[in-house]
Amino acid sequence: MANIKSKQKAILSNEKARVRNSAIKSSVKTAIKKAKLAAQSKDPKANDLFAKAHHEIDKAVSKGVLHQNNGARKASRLDAFIAKNR
Repeated sequence: MANIKSKQKAILSNEKARVRNSAIKSSVKTAIKKAKLAAQSKDPKANDLFAKAHHEIDKAVSKGVLHQNNGARKASRLDAFIAKNR
């Protein structure tokens, strides 16, 4: 543990951010996985899951968890996968 008080606070805030960021990244991955599975199985809810995945990606980008280019790449690859498997 750090001896300097500001560094102790920084360690705590970094840990909070790490937990929050990992939760957001996990929700993005889960949403993408659900959308892909729905597209492959021709599920009627596929469009809703597809929209939710895009929403999760956009939300992660706006919160700064994902870089803008990373979010665009994930969305583009999801679009291509959905178009291929419809």
